Amino acid sequence: MNAEDLVIDVAGLSKRFADKEVVQGLTLRVRRGEIYGFLGPNGSGKTTSIRMLCGLLTPDGGRGTCLGFDVIQETAAIKRHVGYMTQRFSLYEDLTIRENLDFMARMYAMKNRREAVAGAIERLGLTHRRDQLAGSLSGGWKQRLALGACMLHKPQLLLLDEPTAGVDPKARRDFWEQIHDLAAEGITVLVSTHYMDEAERCHRLAYLAYGKLLIQGTASEVVQHSALTTWVVEGDELPELAGHLRGRPGIEQVVMFGTTLHVSGTDADQLAADIKPFQTQPRYRWSLGRPSLEDVFIKMMEQSQDNFA
Repeated sequence: MNAEDLVIDVAGLSKRFADKEVVQGLTLRVRRGEIYGFLGPNGSGKTTSIRMLCGLLTPDGGRGTCLGFDVIQETAAIKRHVGYMTQRFSLYEDLTIRENLDFMARMYAMKNRREAVAGAIERLGLTHRRDQLAGSLSGGWKQRLALGACMLHKPQLLLLDEPTAGVDPKARRDFWEQIHDLAAEGITVLVSTHYMDEAERCHRLAYLAYGKLLIQGTASEVVQHSALTTWVVEGDELPELAGHLRGRPGIEQVVMFGTTLHVSGTDADQLAADIKPFQTQPRYRWSLGRPSLEDVFIKMMEQSQDNFA
């Protein structure tokens, strides 16, 4: 991989709060124009990692660069070239859309402030709402405004911390179309999410659990690496079947997905032996399926040790 193509290149980053190591030895390389997904349970270190990468937190250990700047020595330079969208809406709810964007432009000391704000409002489709108070916007419109605010200074890297939490499916889809458009323009995006459909929209993924990076790669690579075998069951009284299957030696997961049941394990032969008595029952229809990302991440979460426990 050409070093010039790397927007993020860090090794061994760690961060401790009191006696808890929240991030342990994070090593990450992200290419220009890539949408890179951060996944993991709450408390896994996703937000802390993002804040170290964008210069808001100083790592306790490790080294590396973001946009060519040292993540320890040149944090001020990193901040000037990064757009950071937090989990919660962080703009002023008692200011209008235009006033919020103007305030952000002042924060970035933009010389062409008025033109930039007007252009952002038009691009975001907010022209007819520019004098509306931000606090009166729906979740989807707040999200659109927040993205516009962090794009005002034309950053090369976007760090998005669970940006679609609490918005409706259409707003999430529209948001991801915008993200892919930005990536096509060469902007790199690092995004944390709990939604598996969003994870599948990323070019590559990293899974963190309780401070440790467990796996990274494309969605297909992550699923393949899990070595899971998954059987999909249709039929009546699936909760009763789930109760019979749980706890058997070759069965590691029994999870309801709508009207189907996913039964998974890493020992394919033992799994086949455990489900064989139930496959002859006519009320169930069994088929060998492909493990989903959710199957894989549930497995990883169950196998991870909570460092705050």
